[in-house]
Amino acid sequence: MMDSLQKQTLNPNKHLKEQFVSNLDGSSILEIAALLTIVPLLVLVRYSIGLHDTIGKSVTSKKNDDEIVVSRNWKAYTYAISLDFIFIVFPMLLFFTVLSEWVYHGAVLLSLLLLVLTVTAKRSSSGLQRGQSVSFRASLSSYRVALMLITCLCILAVDFTIFPRMYAKTETYGTSLMDLGVGSFVLANAIVSRQARDVSSGSDFYLHCIRDWISGLKATAPLLLLGFIRFVTTSGVDYQVHVTEYGQHWNFFFTLAAISILTSFVNIPAKYCGILGFAVLAGYETWLVSGLNTYLLSDERGTNIISKNKEGVYSILGYWGMYLLGVHLGYRLFFAKHSKIQSTTSSIARVFLVSVLLWIVTLLLDNYVERISRRTCNMPYVTWVLAQDLQALGIFMLSSYIPKSKLSSLEEAIDQNLLATFLLANVFTGMVNLAFDTIFASPLSSLLILTVYAFALSAIIGTIHFSGFRLKFW
Repeated sequence: MMDSLQKQTLNPNKHLKEQFVSNLDGSSILEIAALLTIVPLLVLVRYSIGLHDTIGKSVTSKKNDDEIVVSRNWKAYTYAISLDFIFIVFPMLLFFTVLSEWVYHGAVLLSLLLLVLTVTAKRSSSGLQRGQSVSFRASLSSYRVALMLITCLCILAVDFTIFPRMYAKTETYGTSLMDLGVGSFVLANAIVSRQARDVSSGSDFYLHCIRDWISGLKATAPLLLLGFIRFVTTSGVDYQVHVTEYGQHWNFFFTLAAISILTSFVNIPAKYCGILGFAVLAGYETWLVSGLNTYLLSDERGTNIISKNKEGVYSILGYWGMYLLGVHLGYRLFFAKHSKIQSTTSSIARVFLVSVLLWIVTLLLDNYVERISRRTCNMPYVTWVLAQDLQALGIFMLSSYIPKSKLSSLEEAIDQNLLATFLLANVFTGMVNLAFDTIFASPLSSLLILTVYAFALSAIIGTIHFSGFRLKFW
């Protein structure tokens, strides 16, 4: 009786919070595309404005000695992080919440502002002649950081009424901002994977396989640990869980672990990953339309562990197929020999071209095969994620045309501590949910809490980076 009372005290509105994020239909593909055009545009506008030092260091020399001493300038770094928050993070938060009705206007205005800033800026030869590989590395870092920022803002904002329900995860079919989350993480990992970069572990095939299995298990162990920790902690504090998202026990970390295991044991060259990925997705989609989707989207759950977590278990096939296609695209677009000799302009054009083709395929599949469903990770969902993310990555690559563009201080800090940022955001999200009745908070209080949360997250990650720490589990 006491245990039951304690759980009710910890999270008295658990059922209401679960209902608040359930049975949603999402938004239009076009609106999500416009919203995710705003994010890279904000970053590019920040680059155009300048006034940032990614390291915040000052260089001095010792007396009577030629040795150079590099000291960190905390004041300059704090100034840079604050500007990054003002120009990137806070506007993102506003467009995800109180300015959600101004998404199309925002995309147009930011595009015009960026054009004006770029045209009026003094072009330097180094800004116009940057190499493709440098541009891609910086753009990919910006893309991964932006993905992390979107995730960190949304996982807490979704619990407040100022976050539009059309941006929260859909129940069955449809598209929303948060539906892109796990798919985008899978794709981001695939594009820069060892397979995509065509990194070989050695000439001996069997030794190569053994090394891949060992490295795969090493990468999987922390993910499994984090998955179990998340399950235990959410159960321990009676935290709200949207069961139809993954199942009763499954979560995001278990999906990543499963993909890592499959990739390690079925490791083929990147140039063949596209064929295998398409075969996996085609077979899985055929199974879905033949009746599996009816089971996965129903309320039916058996007593065995697979049935209780049917969404998480069966969707592994879709995410694995997505990962394989991501490996192939990463290799063909960025790491194959022919791509390394391409100019920056042709590289950007190829990314946008592939994105357009994937958009066409997505619309055809969504209209004539099966509607997009994150819950089952069907083929239309996979092509949608690929199209949307490549479009965003292409916009980030336009930074090559911005004189002296470079990663901002906050981007650099998050890029060095992606997992730590995600874990810290999850801890903060849980604390806020247990401390406040988020669904009853006023719009002003909601925006204030979210702003403090976003600034605290940025400040802590920035401090960690400034101090020289890099939190990495493997």
